[in-house]
Amino acid sequence: MDLKTILIIEDDLSLSAGIALALKDSEFTFVRAKNLAEAGQHIQSAAFDLIILDLNLPDGNGLDFLKTLRRSSAVPVIILTANDLEIDVVTGLELGADDYLTKPFSLMILRARVKARLRSGPSPAWDRIEIDGFRFSFDQMEFFKNGVPVELSKTEQKLLRLFLANRGHTLTRARLVDAIWTNGSGYVEENALSVAVKRLRDKLEDTPSSPRYIKTVYGIGYTWVAQ
Repeated sequence: MDLKTILIIEDDLSLSAGIALALKDSEFTFVRAKNLAEAGQHIQSAAFDLIILDLNLPDGNGLDFLKTLRRSSAVPVIILTANDLEIDVVTGLELGADDYLTKPFSLMILRARVKARLRSGPSPAWDRIEIDGFRFSFDQMEFFKNGVPVELSKTEQKLLRLFLANRGHTLTRARLVDAIWTNGSGYVEENALSVAVKRLRDKLEDTPSSPRYIKTVYGIGYTWVAQ
């Protein structure tokens, strides 16, 4: 089973440890950061499936961190706040948070929210994006390269969305297969992913045989290179 990696950004070390303990599962692995500086270092060096983010941290505001994060990543974020204020919740959701909990909260409820969010897929905040000459609108299913429409299959759309949501990070073949072919069919042909990647390159890359964006990480998987 491909483990889901969760980043916990929380300066209360007891609460951070409690969250990791409550979520302890064969499906999850954890990285913990006690401030935004540590969190930034972790994000630069690894890809995460979900982030649990405290808003009140010793070296800055979690909302500012979230705003910066959303410029390059659609990783699901659950915010934690000690302030039971409507404005905090509204601001967090408008900046791209996927869910929130107000302290004190039930760890069992947090566990349920985490599992629900990981099942629901990429954040709606990632429905539209522009990169170089590309313009992608996933909600409208419209994709353009240098102003020219590009027709993408459902599988190619899923693959592209995963690449963009994890720009600069390597996605394993197992993780991609698990995320894309989720119809319960069980068996997936070994070369199905390779074929899907090739078709996507043929449609998006200027030179598919020497791709600029969708790179193969030999023996591991693929990555969309952050420009």
